[in-house]
Amino acid sequence: MKISRWLKIIVLVYALIGILFYSFQQKILFQPVVVAQDSSYRFDQPFEEVWIQVDESAKTHLIHFTVPDSLRKGLVLYFHGNRGNIRRYRRFVERFTHNGYAVWMPDYPGFGKSTGTLSETAMYEQALQVYKRARQFYEPTDIIIYGKSMGTGVAVQLASVRDCKRLILETPYNSMRSLVGIYLWMYPLKSILKYQFPSNEYMKKVVAPVSIFHGTDDGVIPYSNASKLKQVLKPGDEFIAIENGTHRNLNNFELMQRKLDSLLKQ
Repeated sequence: MKISRWLKIIVLVYALIGILFYSFQQKILFQPVVVAQDSSYRFDQPFEEVWIQVDESAKTHLIHFTVPDSLRKGLVLYFHGNRGNIRRYRRFVERFTHNGYAVWMPDYPGFGKSTGTLSETAMYEQALQVYKRARQFYEPTDIIIYGKSMGTGVAVQLASVRDCKRLILETPYNSMRSLVGIYLWMYPLKSILKYQFPSNEYMKKVVAPVSIFHGTDDGVIPYSNASKLKQVLKPGDEFIAIENGTHRNLNNFELMQRKLDSLLKQ
């Protein structure tokens, strides 16, 4: 009788955790900060606000961090992480602009001033529309696609369907299913996970050179998960391990600074 009672408790707990995760997974995976559309941004470097109409119900808001025309070498399409909005990630822009690259940083649907319903498909479509807008001004050989954390899944998918100079990923994951599976391995994630982001599959279709940065002490996206991407990299692609690097401090390491500067000077 005791075994039967404990079995019922285990099944109940299993079901409860599964239901809670399925119901609240978007709030777990994404923590956006909304900004009033009539508010003004203030950044310590030149910028322009740009709107792109994705469809009748969704508009993408992006910040175009500019460089003088005489110094401009190209464009970085920067897809940020899962928290906050552009304000949280603006501090990473200077390394690109210092090297002559303008930066376009869009906010995902429901982040910042962007509107629309957040979904994996919507994020891919948004990225595609941003790329199409960029192509009005830049050739593919002048466009670097950059993804950070959650944004790496968007960046890989875009690079798999559109040409670019280089794909650069900071703290990526092999796939969202494999990442969440580290903690919820006992659940059928293929069925219940609304955000799959199969970077490992899209990476196989990326023609551009790829550079990946990941810290060995990353407590959010374990190094062991990201390093699985090595299996789908092409000859000439690179996976740069930052010893003792965590999820949020890679830009403080000289190795990443030096390597990123080198890539941007090519």
